[in-house]
Amino acid sequence: MKINIVMDNKNNWYYGRVAEIMKKIKSLGHGCKLYQNQKQVPPNSDVTFYLGHEGYVTKQNRQKSKYNIVAHASDLPKGKGMSPATWQILDGKVKIPVTLFEMADKIDAGDYYLKDSFKLDGTELIIEWQDKLGACVDKMIIKFLKNIKNLKPIKQTGHSSVYPWRHPEDSELDINKAIKQQFNLLRVVDNEKYPAFFKYKNNRYIIKIYKE
Repeated sequence: MKINIVMDNKNNWYYGRVAEIMKKIKSLGHGCKLYQNQKQVPPNSDVTFYLGHEGYVTKQNRQKSKYNIVAHASDLPKGKGMSPATWQILDGKVKIPVTLFEMADKIDAGDYYLKDSFKLDGTELIIEWQDKLGACVDKMIIKFLKNIKNLKPIKQTGHSSVYPWRHPEDSELDINKAIKQQFNLLRVVDNEKYPAFFKYKNNRYIIKIYKE
């Protein structure tokens, strides 16, 4: 099969895994190419995976492939929107669901093919839980490709909810609360892109967190 991966943001956390998943896909006997723009996807493609893709994909570009697949870290239709794993970790969840679904006109609304999940022990910082999420996505991609002829699209049903955008200001700590109360927030901050911080006496202080 002719398989594509589209990622329009090299700073996306999944970008560092792309070479490995492409290697696995090729080991199945498929061709696989990486593109940074949806316009680059060649016509008559079999599967295009949009992984960490931030822009809206037009119907014209979706028509280039038989399947346009997205991985989303929630039990769709619950948890549509942005940073679903982050929001669930903030809520104290230790089992994070992942849905592999077909892209549609509306965001995160397409029929799904597979659902899976990964477990956390509550101590993982961002690099660690993103690695577990990435491993789950990789596993689902390979399972999808191996079973593509037998998989049937399933319509999303049930209550729908949407997570909002997160911004660097969401990494603010409350100096009047204990670290233990805010530990999940420390687990989802990025030390470089959106580090934890607090404000005190008209000053802003940055905090970076690492495991020893």
